[in-house]
Amino acid sequence: MAEQPAALPLFSILIAARNEAANLPFLLQDLAAQTLPTVQFEILIADDHSNDATAALVTAAAQEAGFMLRLVSLPAAQTGKKAALLAALHQARAPWLVCTDADCRLGPNWLAAYATLVARQPRANFISGPVLLTGPASFLHLLVGLEFAGLVGVGGACIARQQPTMCNGANLAYRRTAFEAVGGFADNLHVASGDDEFLLHKIHAAFPGSVHFLADVAAIARTAAPSTLRALLRQRVRWASKWRHYQSAAPSRLALLVLGANVALAVGVGVALAWPALWPWVGAAWLIKLGADAWFLSPVLGFFDQRKWLWGLLPLQVLYAPYALAVGAAGWRGGYQWKGRAVR
Repeated sequence: MAEQPAALPLFSILIAARNEAANLPFLLQDLAAQTLPTVQFEILIADDHSNDATAALVTAAAQEAGFMLRLVSLPAAQTGKKAALLAALHQARAPWLVCTDADCRLGPNWLAAYATLVARQPRANFISGPVLLTGPASFLHLLVGLEFAGLVGVGGACIARQQPTMCNGANLAYRRTAFEAVGGFADNLHVASGDDEFLLHKIHAAFPGSVHFLADVAAIARTAAPSTLRALLRQRVRWASKWRHYQSAAPSRLALLVLGANVALAVGVGVALAWPALWPWVGAAWLIKLGADAWFLSPVLGFFDQRKWLWGLLPLQVLYAPYALAVGAAGWRGGYQWKGRAVR
């Protein structure tokens, strides 16, 4: 294990892991390649009762790593991502806590990009980073990647307007003092999801103007998209399950606006089938919506070097209304399978 430096690191990287033995070697390889000096960061991997070689892998890696790497094991009575993050946080030493997922891939300047923003924005308390879905060149991945890029773009735009709505726990950072000031996860520990967005909303409410989006290509975290439609729906239901627990009105208003616009377009087609004279108006509405989406998504996809995904706008629009309604209803009802566990 690397010798512990006398000075405290700037960043403590918190990673919740459950059965991630296949993915962690790649993430650790990426972290070892960071250009930020190793004395400026430490890595804490919290093992959420894995039944594979996750714990043994981290223990072995800590003996050889050129940076501070520690394994944190959860007590038997504690489970879930929030519990894992809290266990790691309690052992962390840095003023800034950076979160990513065990299945992510990171570029060598990932942490350096965070350090640059922290230096440029000394009053920052929360930083949302960009996430890109990777996968095979399939139709499913095209639609999933395009939708997800849109979510990242909307999240970044809302933060720029200081009306934060969404972020992603695979790539974010927050100041320890701000986390403690808003009570951390204390008021939402009963909700399995939401370790990212609930905190975003609370820190923005307590410290207006201190939330930032890290619009730096070097800061992109890449993670594999769900490989099947079933896996996609499970993931989206997990995300949607936290909607009813939002205390901030901005995310709910945005979700209703997006859902309403997409359902209205689908209903318009049905109405036009019954009254053909309305086709010009319905067609114009579709063109306006697709044009607005293309205008917004073009720079977002350019940032991710994925402008080729733009051609998926029309099929995504056609499928989006039933997809969003189904996911929203399932998320509101609650209950899903995740990491081999049944979650309510």
